[in-house]
This record gives sequence, C-alpha cells and structure tokens, in this order.
Amino acid sequence: MHEQILNLKNEAVALISQAETNQEIEHIRQDLLGRKGKINQLLKDIAKLKPEEKKEIGRLINDTKVAIKHALKSTITTSKTTPSWLDVTQPGTKPSIGHLHPLSLAIEEITRIFEGIGFTRVRYPEIDWDYYVFESLNMPPDHPARDEWETFFIDTPKNKKMGEIVLTTHTSNGQVREMERIGNLPAGKAGPPIRMLNIAKCYRRQQDITHTAMFHQFEGLVIDKNINIQHLKGTLDYFARKFYGQEAKSRIRPFMFKFTEPSFEVDFSCTHCKGKGCRSCKSGWHEVGGAGMVHPNVLRYGGIDPNTYTGFAFGWGVERVYTLKPGLQLNDIRPLYSNNLDFLEQF
Repeated sequence: MHEQILNLKNEAVALISQAETNQEIEHIRQDLLGRKGKINQLLKDIAKLKPEEKKEIGRLINDTKVAIKHALKSTITTSKTTPSWLDVTQPGTKPSIGHLHPLSLAIEEITRIFEGIGFTRVRYPEIDWDYYVFESLNMPPDHPARDEWETFFIDTPKNKKMGEIVLTTHTSNGQVREMERIGNLPAGKAGPPIRMLNIAKCYRRQQDITHTAMFHQFEGLVIDKNINIQHLKGTLDYFARKFYGQEAKSRIRPFMFKFTEPSFEVDFSCTHCKGKGCRSCKSGWHEVGGAGMVHPNVLRYGGIDPNTYTGFAFGWGVERVYTLKPGLQLNDIRPLYSNNLDFLEQF
C-alpha cells in the first residue's frame, strides 16, 4: 500500500501539471478528492491494516492529499492569471514577500504596550545556571517545587556554586540577573528602580494542545520603594485593555509560587463572550499565568534590601495570551509551529 500511495501522488501531480483547462482540473479533483475519490477509498482501506501500519499509512495519505491540493491550487491560479497572449516587454511577476510570524507580531505588540508605561526590554540567557533558574528564586536544591517545571538538563560538569546548566524553564532567571546588573552600575546610578520586560524562549518537557517543549514567555519585574499589589493589579488591567480591548478585565486568585509572596494566578476575561461564560471559557475567564509580590529572599539574592524596596513580577506564555485574542478562535498552539503556509498566511 505504501508504494500504491506514492505512485498515486506522483501520477496525480503529473496529471494536474498537464491539465489545460479548468474543466480538466475539476475532473481530476473529483477523481482524487471527491466523496468517492481515490483518497477517500485509501482512507477506508486503513481499517484493514495492522495497528502498527495505520499511523505510517495515514501520514502518507495525508501528505499525498496536501500535495494534490497544493498542485490543484497552483494550477488553478496559473490558469486564471495567464493571458492568451504574451507581451515580452511586460515586467515580470515579482516574487511574493513574506511577513513576520504571528508570534513575532505578538512579541512586538507586547513590547510596545509595556514600553508605554516605562518598562525596558531586556534579554537574558536561555541556557543558564541552576542558580539563576531555581536557587536564587527561593528554590534550594532538592526542593519539591522544582519537580513542577519538568526541566531539560545540559550534560556538562556541575559548578560548585552555580550548580548544573539547564534550558530555562521560565524567564524568571532574568530577575536576579537584572538586580545584579543595576547593582553594578556606576555610583549614583546603581540600584532600583527596575521596570524590566524580559521576553525569551523557555523549555519544558510537555507537549499537548496548550503546551510545546519550546515556547515563548514574557516576564515583567518592577522594584521600587512602596510598590504594592495595587500597582500589580493596575498593570494587569492596563495590559488586558491594550491587548484585548477596552472591555477586557483581569482578576487575581491566591496561589503559591516560591519566588513571590503573596502569589497569584492571573485570569483575563474571555474575549469571545465578554466574560459571560461560553463553550470556549466555561466560566467567563481564561487563566494566563502567574504573578505576585517579589519574595524578600529573592530580593536578597539580587543584593536589594527588602526592608527598603518591594516589587512585583509576572510571567505568562506569549502563545497563551495570543491565542485568546478576539477573533482568533485558536484553542491549539501547535499550528503556530507547523510551518503550514496556508495557516500562517491568515495573519
């Protein structure tokens, strides 16, 4: 059956390329993709296969179907745009120009929103020491909270002070690094305030409709005198309105993170039902990530006196907040990494 599918694919593409009229193309389409076409017949035959063969044959049939559709689309477009005469002095057709990936567009928008209220975009390592990813964030070695992150470790010698090297599980590794950076500035400029926005790739051993092994996260960190939860909640509401529309709202729920105290889960009101409750959200709200007041121990690790300064932090997945955009109706983040041009050209 493997050879039969490959032969069908090659014959189909050849027939389509030789078609001269739209009527011929439509006849080929019906013969291949129609309800009683050859592709559907192959799909019915899958039931007769052994369980271990079904996955591979199914993938081949799907690849063949995609190739046939692409060939049909290209041929139909050419037949509609090619004139019956040729003017050799006419300028040639320029190649199509691509555009930024939807996630790049989302990162640009997120950056502009936070820059509007004084945040500065920074970038810290995506491969970092255990010290910055866990220990300096109030998670000492062997602490059970580390198990939640499902970390990728790099096979390198362990450092006595910094520990092992890992692929960053979150952008929070930039928190203490940013505190250290501003602490090392020249005299008169060192120390808070901090208004940091760190956007980077993160890595966790998860893969489903809402998780991928590599994803993007943006981290906000504010440290200054007299910073409190009201400042955090105001920042969340500001982002919700700017990113989702003026009717969007945020809410915070008590939670537990080792690097913030108190800690919260952050929800944004559903953009599809305006918070009333629908099939997409079930409750009128969508969970997007975590936030909280920076734990005093984390401030100490960064060389900042918690008796003088306080701060808040938040960290959310770019893919997660982007899929909740009004009108997208995208409940699976994996197509964002599929390289499927038919999908990506919609943005």
